[in-house]
Amino acid sequence: MNAFDNRVVLITGAGSGIGRELALRLAEQGAAVAALDVCAAALDSLAAELAANGRRCATAVADVTDAAAIRAAVVALEKQLGPTDILIASAGIGRATPATDFKAEDFAAHVHVNLIGVANSIAAVLPGMRQRRRGQLVVLSSLASYRGLPLMSAYCASKAGVNALFDALRVELRPFNIACTTICPGWVRTPMTASIAKPPANMMEVKDAVRRIIAAIQARRSFLAFPAPLVW
Repeated sequence: MNAFDNRVVLITGAGSGIGRELALRLAEQGAAVAALDVCAAALDSLAAELAANGRRCATAVADVTDAAAIRAAVVALEKQLGPTDILIASAGIGRATPATDFKAEDFAAHVHVNLIGVANSIAAVLPGMRQRRRGQLVVLSSLASYRGLPLMSAYCASKAGVNALFDALRVELRPFNIACTTICPGWVRTPMTASIAKPPANMMEVKDAVRRIIAAIQARRSFLAFPAPLVW
């Protein structure tokens, strides 16, 4: 028996990077994957790969910053696969926001996707989880949430907000048997980090990162930060 048999896992940002790898690996372990992304072509590619391997999957195109669109997408996905057991809020953006060229709209874009987008995703699945008195909320935060880093003020602030959101929800939702898991990776080699001019020497491969993330989800851990040298 696989670890995620008969579990419906909703993944935002499932079209690329960590979200896509999570979809592929969780499907291997028996999960029915509800894949949500803003890019239709990326979702089509993911769905084709999952279908070729006999995996259960449904997809929906929606922008996490649009609360109404996310609600509608979740309704459509749950009609196909059943109620969401696990939400993995993986959709996110990360761009340089240097003080020498600081723009309010760049800062707002990070907050809208990385923080408000997470809230929109939670709001779409949480009523059902509370009614069923079971579930798990998982968010992809970052080690960058620990403090403000030069050139990354907007990204750091948005991820710090995510951590605070999950700290609060974790306490409130414990009586409903709903786990809240915050994942804080360091540098991971994904399309989002591909544009870095001088990539860090200790950048992790996405498969290694996802292996750790899945173990934390399965254990319903409250918090995971890695790799250890960067955490320290």
